[in-house]
This record gives sequence, C-alpha cells and structure tokens, in this order.
Amino acid sequence: MTGSAPTSDLTGWQKAPFTGAGLTYDVYEKGSGPGVVLIPEIPGITPAVLGLADHLVAQGFTVAIPSPFGEPGREESVGYALKVVARLCVSSEFRAFATNARRPIADYLRALARDLAARTPGPGVGVIGMCFTGGFALAAAVDDVVLAPVLSQPSVPFPVSGARRVDPGLSRAEFDTVVSRSKESGLCVLGLRFSEDRAVPEQRFRTLREHLGDAFEVIELDSSPGNAGGFAKTAHAVLTAEVREEPGNPALAARERVVAFLREKLTPEGS
Repeated sequence: MTGSAPTSDLTGWQKAPFTGAGLTYDVYEKGSGPGVVLIPEIPGITPAVLGLADHLVAQGFTVAIPSPFGEPGREESVGYALKVVARLCVSSEFRAFATNARRPIADYLRALARDLAARTPGPGVGVIGMCFTGGFALAAAVDDVVLAPVLSQPSVPFPVSGARRVDPGLSRAEFDTVVSRSKESGLCVLGLRFSEDRAVPEQRFRTLREHLGDAFEVIELDSSPGNAGGFAKTAHAVLTAEVREEPGNPALAARERVVAFLREKLTPEGS
C-alpha cells in the first residue's frame, strides 16, 4: 500500500491517574458523548493509536486511553516494541502465555469502564482492545456496563502451542459469563483480523464463533498474496497501521464498521 496511517499527538488529552483492582495507571481522556475505553496496542499510546483515538472523539465519543505500558506519544520502532514486549512477557498483570487465565489487567479495565460509564451518557460503554490487548476487551465484557466489546487482532495468549491458539484470552469463568450475556441480554462482540496473521490464529476466532454464535461478528481482511487491498502477508494492525483514509481501503471500512457498532450499542437510537 501507498500512503501512511492516520496519526495524532497528545494535544488536548487530559491525563489523570486511575486506580482499580489494586493497579494504578495514567489515563488520557478527551471528547464528549458515550464512553469508549481504548486499550493501546504494543508498544503503547503511539501516534497511530492517537490517530484512532482522535477519530473516535471526532465521531462523538468520550475516549479514555489507559497507559499500562510504553511512553505515551512516542513513535513506534522495532527496538522500542521489543523492549516493551520483553517486559510484558514476564508481567503478572498480563500473563502473556497463560491459558484459561484470569488477568489482573482485566479487573482494572472493568473498574475503568464502570467509572467512565458513570460519567458519560448512554446505557454503557464500549471497550476496544488491539493486538496484545485485543482479548482484554472481551474480558472487560464480564461487566454489564460494557455493551460494545471490540477485539482487534487479539494476540494473547501468544499462539506458540495448540492450546494457546484456541484459547480465547480469558478464564473459563469469565468466558462463560460473556457467553451467558450474549444469550440472555443480547451482548454482541466484534472481532477483526487479517486472514494470514499468524499472531491471531483462526482457531481463536473459531473458539469464539463456537460459543458466541451469531453474537460474534467477524471482519476478516484478506492479506493473502495478490489481495485487492494491497496488504502484505504480515499485515496485523487492522485499526491503526493498515488504515489509509482513501476510498476503497478495507481497513478504513473496518474502522467505519467499528464506529457504527459503537453507535448502535451505545446510543439509544444508534445515531
């Protein structure tokens, strides 16, 4: 692909620490309207993540971005990303390799979602996770205030074995609660991935389909050789790095669907 992904900076974002479930991280907030928790992807709140965040603000949402890793506003680089990954791999908050795992960060995100829901209009909030944090959005949906979980390229647990490839990224008890919500209260989940992305195995989405059924909406972008979108086989970041604000860009269409999904679930009339 030609061109570059939308980016932004920290201008206008208000920073304050938030404590939940025994963890404290800075949270950056901006906007008005229904609340959306945007969990950054590795290596942190990069200009590309802020590009997505400012787009959501412009679409009428109050966006809260927790900063559990990385340096907010810093440009992404290979060395920077590897340094962050090395820390996250041994962090007890995230349990990057564990299966059937209840992760402390999920409890923190549920507390943040409740706080945001109490301060913003609408029946609840959305939560968007990406890459390393993709599955955390699903774990956040254990709480009833989360009405619009978005899992973009959920990569944890790292898919280095068969058991990890099928694991949905949260404990069985948490998953059972989310499945029950989908059946009893109409919770819907949106998942996004590239077709050839080995970091986000198709088996993980198959697990989600088997348990959530029609409540799991999937957007799978073609990254096979010769694909119409011009994506490389290594394409990964659906909502950030691969977006081009050009007509016909499939990642742009995916971002538009995320905005529509949030509106449908968080505004009474979906408008």
